[in-house]
Amino acid sequence: MSTARGVRLPRSARRAQLLEAAQAIFVDRGYHAAGMDEIAERAGVSKPVLYQHFPGKRELYLALLDTADEEIISEVLASMQSSEDNKERVQATISAYFEFVARKSGAYRLVFESDLVNDPEVRSRIDVVQEHCAQAVAELIRHDTDFSDHEALLLATGVVGMAQVAARHWLATGKEMPQAQAVQLVSQLAWRGMRGLPRTDGDAKPGQRATP
Repeated sequence: MSTARGVRLPRSARRAQLLEAAQAIFVDRGYHAAGMDEIAERAGVSKPVLYQHFPGKRELYLALLDTADEEIISEVLASMQSSEDNKERVQATISAYFEFVARKSGAYRLVFESDLVNDPEVRSRIDVVQEHCAQAVAELIRHDTDFSDHEALLLATGVVGMAQVAARHWLATGKEMPQAQAVQLVSQLAWRGMRGLPRTDGDAKPGQRATP
């Protein structure tokens, strides 16, 4: 989206416009190849206007990364609260990753394929995404098994890692199957593994089936 130069916008609207333009450039070209001149041109503003909102390219990139991080974290957490049935929760979590990766904005590249990953602030933000999403799944595992916190978190990290990598592979290979079918396939694998975990002695909740 671009706006004719000279058109005055409220500060919040201008910031949103600049972020949209910057995301398109960063997703297409990567952090290192992107330039503030190009971003300003894409947004239809002068460079001084761009610098009024963001001191530099790095600050602009971090603002976009924060937004993308919040998006995927909130959606994974919502997926864990979408049902009392654990099988449905697993599928909703897998689906959240596929939905995030499939969006035309390409925001997933900032989180999962950043070319600035060696920057400490970028690395810490990416790690937060992994930690928050894995912790949500770990809570489910801890609730239904006798695994320790460390064991549950390890297993949960494997589940979210599988979801993320599978979703990116599906997109990179040209969506060779419908999204719903891909989600179902990966969900079946994840659920079969989780269902096979040794349960506690407690009764299964309504909608859940204890593992024989």
